[in-house]
Amino acid sequence: MFRGANAISLDIKGRVTIPTRYRQSLLDDCQGQLVCTIDTQQPCLLLYPLPEWEEIELKLSRLSSMNPHERRLQRLLLGYAMEGEMDKNGRFLLSAPLRQHAKLDKNIMLVGQFNKFELWDADVWQQQIGLDVVTEQQAEFELTERLQDFSL
Repeated sequence: MFRGANAISLDIKGRVTIPTRYRQSLLDDCQGQLVCTIDTQQPCLLLYPLPEWEEIELKLSRLSSMNPHERRLQRLLLGYAMEGEMDKNGRFLLSAPLRQHAKLDKNIMLVGQFNKFELWDADVWQQQIGLDVVTEQQAEFELTERLQDFSL
């Protein structure tokens, strides 16, 4: 399980270094094989261990290529998907189209989200978190049944 927000840097070659605390589990679970694609709802990237990504691909394969909404989701997620392997220093290369989509520059946030990571431009991340906090404090949204039962 991945959790926490980590400030990392994008190097000149377009690589990010996965924090040490995640590396061994990624090596154990997927031999460092990762897949990165875009988030279709937010200006960030999604970084999956290969076995987790294969579950997403299975779900995508069940969608109809004849339905324009389903086909669009397939096209975006699969079209941007890039498979790679962490190198011996824990670095992972992000393709230029992925970096451009999320407007990634030098300062990045790697955010654990259970079975995957989100990669955000650090400034965009701070803006999003600020917006999320305000939205939660104002509570001007409809609670789903799952949220109504949620407590800390």
